[in-house]
Amino acid sequence: MAIQKISFSATINGQKVGPMDLPEDLMAVELLQEYLNLTGTRLTCGQGVCRACTIIVEGENGPRTVPACITGISWLNGRSIRTIEGIAGKDGDGKPVPSAVQQAFLEHFAFQCSYCTPGFVNAGTVLVETLERAPIPAAQVEARILDALDANICRCTGYVRYYQALRDVILNTPGLTTDDAQETALNTAEKA
Repeated sequence: MAIQKISFSATINGQKVGPMDLPEDLMAVELLQEYLNLTGTRLTCGQGVCRACTIIVEGENGPRTVPACITGISWLNGRSIRTIEGIAGKDGDGKPVPSAVQQAFLEHFAFQCSYCTPGFVNAGTVLVETLERAPIPAAQVEARILDALDANICRCTGYVRYYQALRDVILNTPGLTTDDAQETALNTAEKA
């Protein structure tokens, strides 16, 4: 029996990839690690349960997290994808600069073995980007963080620091909570 192939193309971390003839049953984590040398996406459970392999897929309604170990490339064909390698920004010299989420994780030492960290960073990044489009009241931040990170498993039990780091990013970044918008509007009205 011959291996069925598909012509695969996507945008990964802002770069066009493909077309490439690949086995149609290839999982995203295999594409990333074996064909593209993007090894930051971690394969752990292989069942989509632990979320260490979380990648970000862009969609009409914004970004969403997807477990790369059970997501076939057929579904990703033609889409825009971000991996942990695509989260950091660049400074004027082209050197990597940690994103706000990555920096907060470093400052809170929000990891131990760090194997699950890419999944947590990607899930946190999606939450922050979602809040940029639709801020929430500060009182709802804890619940939203729990909802966003709940599927991710840390075997070293580093949850508290991941959650604290993400909470700090959200509460200290203007515009992610509606309380910020109200406070800014009040300050502007007072100055007028």
